[in-house]
Amino acid sequence: MSQQQRNWFARHKTLTTTGALVALVVIGATGCEGGGDTTSPKSTSKQEQPATGGDKGDKAPETKKAATIDGDGDFEVGKDVKPGLYRSTGNKDAGCYWERAKDSSGDTDSILANDNVTGTSYVQIAATDKIFKSEGCGEWEAVDAKATGTPKAAPKGDGGMFKVGLDIAPGTYKSTGNTDDGCYWERSKDASHSTDSILANNNVSGTAIVKISKTDGYFKTSGCGDWAKTG
Repeated sequence: MSQQQRNWFARHKTLTTTGALVALVVIGATGCEGGGDTTSPKSTSKQEQPATGGDKGDKAPETKKAATIDGDGDFEVGKDVKPGLYRSTGNKDAGCYWERAKDSSGDTDSILANDNVTGTSYVQIAATDKIFKSEGCGEWEAVDAKATGTPKAAPKGDGGMFKVGLDIAPGTYKSTGNTDDGCYWERSKDASHSTDSILANNNVSGTAIVKISKTDGYFKTSGCGDWAKTG
């Protein structure tokens, strides 16, 4: 598949009930965010070997690191990588491309979901997926789907995808100074990237205001001015 074809096919946005401008096409498959074992069979993580004959003061074995997937390559689900939630960070200028596929034919009909990524992306790889493809992405790290934390500052306007309750707190956010419908935001219920997972989205010129609910799964932002929490 050529770069031009991939960029056209990867970008995806849909109309909301408010009549938002449709700029791109979504190709997706129903996925479920769920737990399960997210440790990759071919993880790059390592465990410290037990000490042999050392002193009593020897260090305890290190905690096992999260499973990871290389940022480049085709991976067979169930053999090279196990189903689960994965995150890639630090991607620049939409240079990261990922794809979930139902087979290894390489045909467009085999694509379940895909995206070109700037910043951070989360992907839920389903047990029914056959292939996970990643090109030009930062390393993918397994993430506990139930993980929570103390979200930091409001998200950058081109920061990518943020997990609600872990990366971003629920509330009302505002982004200003957007031009030519270049700002895209999306609220979604999971990281399957299927059309059914999108709760609301929009292409924005000028000021954008979004209320993120605590029941939302993720918030995606691309090409927007930085967001400020207003409520």
